[in-house]
Amino acid sequence: METTEKLGTHQKALSINLDAKVFGSFAEIGAGQEVARWFLRVGGASGTVAKTISAYDKEVSDDLYGAGTRYVSKQRLQAMLDNEWAQLLAQLQASRGTTTKFFSFVDTISARNFAGTNDCHGWIGLRFVQEPGGLPNDVILHANLRDSTNLRQQEAVGILGVNLLYAAQHALASPNGFLVVLFEDLNLHRLEIDFLELHGPAFETWDRTELHVRLVVGEYAQAVVLLPENEFAPANEALYKRALVLAPGRFQQLASLHGELIRSTLEELPREELKESKGSLGLFCLSAQPFTDKMKPLPLGEIAPLVKSLHALGYGVMVFRSPELYEMSAFANRYTKSRIHFAIGLSVLVRVLQDRYGELSGTLLEGIARLFSQNVRLVVYPMPEDELKQWIAGTGLQGWAWDSTAGMVHAEGLHPAKPMDYLYKYLLSEAWILSSQRAIAPQPDDKVENTSGAD
Repeated sequence: METTEKLGTHQKALSINLDAKVFGSFAEIGAGQEVARWFLRVGGASGTVAKTISAYDKEVSDDLYGAGTRYVSKQRLQAMLDNEWAQLLAQLQASRGTTTKFFSFVDTISARNFAGTNDCHGWIGLRFVQEPGGLPNDVILHANLRDSTNLRQQEAVGILGVNLLYAAQHALASPNGFLVVLFEDLNLHRLEIDFLELHGPAFETWDRTELHVRLVVGEYAQAVVLLPENEFAPANEALYKRALVLAPGRFQQLASLHGELIRSTLEELPREELKESKGSLGLFCLSAQPFTDKMKPLPLGEIAPLVKSLHALGYGVMVFRSPELYEMSAFANRYTKSRIHFAIGLSVLVRVLQDRYGELSGTLLEGIARLFSQNVRLVVYPMPEDELKQWIAGTGLQGWAWDSTAGMVHAEGLHPAKPMDYLYKYLLSEAWILSSQRAIAPQPDDKVENTSGAD
C-alpha cells in the first residue's frame, strides 16, 4: 500500500514489526548489525525477525558464502543474498509460505577504520515478495559513506536499511516515490547512493537509465557512471586508478564531435601516465544543473534519452550534479591519482575563465586554483573563427580577442580581456592548458549550439 505519510526510522521499523505477514532474516558484515538493531529494539521483533547474523570473521564468511571474492563487493553481496534466501525458504516455506511475505536483508560494509585510511562504502541487498508465494524481487545498491566517524556511518547504514525495507512494503508505485522513502532522514553529506540494480515483477516497468539519472537529479548521488560496456557501476569501481578523459557539456544538440574529442585525447595520453594506471577511460560528463543562471535545468525526461544517445557513440557517460569542472575533478580524485584530462572546445575554456564562481569565497581565483591543483589538464581543441565570433557575440562578453590560422582559432591564439590574459598566458606556459593541434571536423548531422558549455 502506498503511503504519503512520512514516518521516522523508529516508526518505520515498528510498523514492519507489527505487520504479521512480513517475516525474514538479516545478515550483516561490517559496521555492526545496525539494520537488525532497529527492529530488535523498537519492540515486536519476534513478529519480523527470523534470524540475524554477522559473519564478521573472514573465515566464517568464506565458509558461509564461499571464498574468492572481495568481502565488500557486489559478488559477495549476491552470494549472501542467495544463501540467506535459500536457507530461509528451506526452514520456513513449508510452515509459513502460504501466509507470509518473506524477505532477506543483507549488507557488507566497509565503515571508517581506526586510521581513517579506507574507502568507506558498502553494498546492501534485499530480496522480498509482495504477496505470500509470489515471485521474488531484488534490490541491490551501492552506498558511499560520507560521515567522518565510524559511529555516524553505522547510524546512516541503519537508517538506509530500515528505509529500504519500508520502501519495499509501501513505496513501489513509482521510482520517484521509492527513492524519496529510501533516502528519508539522510543527505549527501552523510551518504550517496550511486548504483541501483532491480529485478523482479515489482520493477519490470522501471527504466534503469532513468532510475540512475534520478539518483543525481534527486540529489541522492554526486554522480552516476555508465561504462562503455553498457553497465552502470559505482564510481569507486569505474574510476579506480584510471587515467581519465572527461568531456563536459550538456549535449542538447547531440554531435559526434564530442566523441571525437574523447577519442583523440585518449590517443594522445602520455605513455608514462598509462603505465602508472589501470588503463584509460573516456567519459562524456553530462551536467544535470545549468552552467549559468540564464540557462534552464534539463528536464529529467530529456536527460535519460541523452545518456542513451551519448553512450551509443561508444564511450561511457557520467551524469554529474554540478556543472563545474573543479567539482568533477574533485569527485574523480577520490578514486584515481592519475592525471585527469578534460577534452574541451574553446567555448568551455572561455566559460572556465570568465565564470565568477559566486559560490566560492575566493570567486574566480579560487575556482581556477581548485581546478588546476587537482592534477588536471585542459586539452583544448580549435574552433572555426566564424563560430567563435558568433558564440562570443551571443554571450555578450567584452574585450576578448583572438588570432586565427587557416580560419581556426587555437588555444594559444585566444586572448581574454585583461587582466585575465596574464593569468591565461601563465596557465599556457605551465602546460596546464594544452592546445591540441587536431582540428576535429563536425559530422554532417552535427549542430553547434550557441550556449555556454555546449561544445
